Amino acid sequence: MRVSFQRLLKQALFVIGAGMVAVCANARADELIVSAAASLTNAFKAIGAAYEQQHPGTKVLLNFGASDVLMQQIVKGAPADVYASADQKAMDKAVAEKVVDPATRQDFAANALVLIVPKDSQFMPTSLDALAQPGVKRVAFCDPASVPIGRYAKGALEAAGLWDAVNAKSVLAGDVRQSLDYVSRGEVDAGFVFATDAAIMPERVRVAMTVPTQTPVTYPIALVDGSRHAADAKAFIAYVLSPAGQAILAKYGFKPVGTAH
Repeated sequence: MRVSFQRLLKQALFVIGAGMVAVCANARADELIVSAAASLTNAFKAIGAAYEQQHPGTKVLLNFGASDVLMQQIVKGAPADVYASADQKAMDKAVAEKVVDPATRQDFAANALVLIVPKDSQFMPTSLDALAQPGVKRVAFCDPASVPIGRYAKGALEAAGLWDAVNAKSVLAGDVRQSLDYVSRGEVDAGFVFATDAAIMPERVRVAMTVPTQTPVTYPIALVDGSRHAADAKAFIAYVLSPAGQAILAKYGFKPVGTAH
């Protein structure tokens, strides 16, 4: 059964918009707002805490969601100082909309696309072809038009000649963490997430296979144009790229740039 992504997107925009209004109302001069892809949630919470320890005068406010949704929020005036996306296309859109400084854009991590199934599932596909089987009724992923994980999944399915067949079974999620939740609750037969997302629920999901992608799964980060905390934002970006920041990312399963396939 196909879930309306438009409804999910509207809900996401409302929730993020409401959250950003609260952020704006409570923001202080020493608060740095970082808008980052949902798949970075655990790693960036740890990075934010570590950064605050080294910069006791700064409070890092983290805003997570689908990369394209976050970018659109910034375009519409939501406060942000740093933007980190889960693919290059989302950052390309941010550059085209002139909401980030392209001179500060740098790739800082790599990931992998994986196909997961519920932990207790008897279905354990070893190829994408298995998703086209009649017994597979629901497959979770995100809208390729709006969410990076959806773009990676669509590219892989198109390369395998399976896009139409699997898309007909899609249960669209608002972001990669929602796709993970659908699988963990057994609401779908399988789902596409990043390897780092699957790793946070080993007791509820299993990785059936690592899925080759047409483009490497890489994460860019940049300074939001017009940031009122540009110096702090650049320092945060530098910390993410530093050995200390990279060690935290590695702890949560992210790979160094250049190792993505």
